[in-house]
Amino acid sequence: MTQVASTSLAAKSARNGDLLVFGVNGFVFASWMARVPDVKQLLDITAGQLSLLLLAISVGSLCGLPMAGRIAHRFGATTTVRLGALLTLPGIVLAAVAVELHAPLLLIAPTMVVLGLGIGVWDVAQNLEGTIIERALGRAIMPWFHAMFSGGTVVGALIGAGMTWLRVPVGVHLPAAAVVTLAAVWWGTGKFLPAFDEDAGETASGASKGRSAWSEPRTLLIGLMVLAAAFTEGVANDWLALAFVEGHGLDNSMGVVALAVFLAFMTGGRILGAQLLDRYGRVTVLRVLFAAAVLGCAMVVFGTPWLAFIGAAVWGVGASLGFPVGMSAAADDPARAAVRLSVVSTVGYGAFLTGPVLIGFLGDHFGVLRALLVVGAVCLAAILVVPFARPLPASEPETER
Repeated sequence: MTQVASTSLAAKSARNGDLLVFGVNGFVFASWMARVPDVKQLLDITAGQLSLLLLAISVGSLCGLPMAGRIAHRFGATTTVRLGALLTLPGIVLAAVAVELHAPLLLIAPTMVVLGLGIGVWDVAQNLEGTIIERALGRAIMPWFHAMFSGGTVVGALIGAGMTWLRVPVGVHLPAAAVVTLAAVWWGTGKFLPAFDEDAGETASGASKGRSAWSEPRTLLIGLMVLAAAFTEGVANDWLALAFVEGHGLDNSMGVVALAVFLAFMTGGRILGAQLLDRYGRVTVLRVLFAAAVLGCAMVVFGTPWLAFIGAAVWGVGASLGFPVGMSAAADDPARAAVRLSVVSTVGYGAFLTGPVLIGFLGDHFGVLRALLVVGAVCLAAILVVPFARPLPASEPETER
């Protein structure tokens, strides 16, 4: 009985540690993004040149995501998160210093690649630890971690806005944010649980030497579901405010309010959704939420402005659980969790690259508001692959209705 209590206490401590790690991950990334307008102004570059810097972050992430699973499998989530932080944070600091010195883009771009590389490695490892904790507690809590990430982005963005208003130099703000983040990461990862016991580690090693996770149909289909969820969330982040302004004739401030409504309800869905997953199971909940995203998208596109605001809330709830539940589903088998999470993350994050480009292209031809209908189509397709997220027989029992 004492051993069970000790295990539960360790799992709760690890949960708190990973919540902090997720939160500061969102905080430090949002800190950088909040200063992007200042970066553009300091470097005196065009929007196209700025987009190349942002693309460098994406390139780095897509390089980090596939290798992160192998690193996490060999060294564990604690070491891998710390490695990711030790790439991310110097990348941000060097970029901030380079911007302050008005360095040429060719010198700044490599720092962006390092930043993205670290984010990719960090992201997979923190999700891996989340699935380990989830399994130890015997309940669905992965959405809480992603809600904490969302909360971290809000805090980072608000502080960044304050730093901009106070005219705090980029070279002061971002290094300070990096120092705080590094301290939080080291404390949080110190609470992490080990991935496997010794025997399980040997089993995992043997499994990893078998066929590639990229050849597993279930893993790829879960990846497609995560891609749809990431696309649904990412498109809203990038285009929802503009769609309200151009499509519904509202001013810029109301467009931002629409985005805030979406983010608030998505975060709320992640906080409250864990209980629904425990009660009704993954498949039922995800079907309902993807259908809600379709409905919310339709309300935004075809509704009156006020109905569109309600649609943004429904869309936010609909977008809340697809990504975190996909992470849990990919890690159902502990022996293959790291490599499968790496594959699913890589496929899913592809949506953050393709989504803005696709909507922008369609927006040129049909208007941004109408282009958002693609989100509804993608969510309808996602409903078809949701059953593949059903827990594996060897995983923790879960009710599916």
